[in-house]
Amino acid sequence: MKITIAIDGFSSCGKSALAKALAKELGYGYVDSGAMYRAVTLYFLNTGVDLENPESVHEAMEHLEIHFENAGSGNRTFLNGEDVENEIRQMRVSEMVSPVAAISEVRRAMVKQQQKIGKKKAIVMDGRDIGTVVFPDAELKIFLTADPKIRAQRRYDELQAKGQMIEFEEVEKNLRERDHIDSTRADSPLRQAEDARVLDNSYLTPQAQLDIALEWALEAIRLKTKSPRDFAS
Repeated sequence: MKITIAIDGFSSCGKSALAKALAKELGYGYVDSGAMYRAVTLYFLNTGVDLENPESVHEAMEHLEIHFENAGSGNRTFLNGEDVENEIRQMRVSEMVSPVAAISEVRRAMVKQQQKIGKKKAIVMDGRDIGTVVFPDAELKIFLTADPKIRAQRRYDELQAKGQMIEFEEVEKNLRERDHIDSTRADSPLRQAEDARVLDNSYLTPQAQLDIALEWALEAIRLKTKSPRDFAS
């Protein structure tokens, strides 16, 4: 039985890592919605789009196409046919992705694409509004969270490992700003869905959090299988 799994949460909670691992365990497809907004942000930065100019934003959205490919080592994000997976993880993109994602036209376009991708179910998608806006009827919604200091340290370590020299204070400041923008934007703000299951991974290993999420997923699949509505159809 195929279900839809939505994983939401704050920046640097490890949403993508959990979603990838869970999708692999279940044999499901995985979509990194955050990568889509990062790709849009990269395009805006490279083409000098004025975020305050609706016409400029609209024109830009007409000329970009985003898709994913599995290169063996995991999903790669493609922008207009070019692999931009490494570029979209740079700090200059991180600093601008929340303001770009807050633009209503950008969100509407991305949500439309995400809903189209998820029509066939058997998918795990992570982001900030997946369980509340993109897939409000998802059979399993997980809200991932962690202590802000721990999130900042994880992000700092990740950037250091990639050779990006940056101060810890700058990373922490960036996360605080992104949390604020994501939670207070007018269009599809980050919030916990009422029926989401909260998973605080502050002191959990990746395997421990995967075990919890997998247990929840299998439980949701069993409930879906027993649903009278499914037998009726």
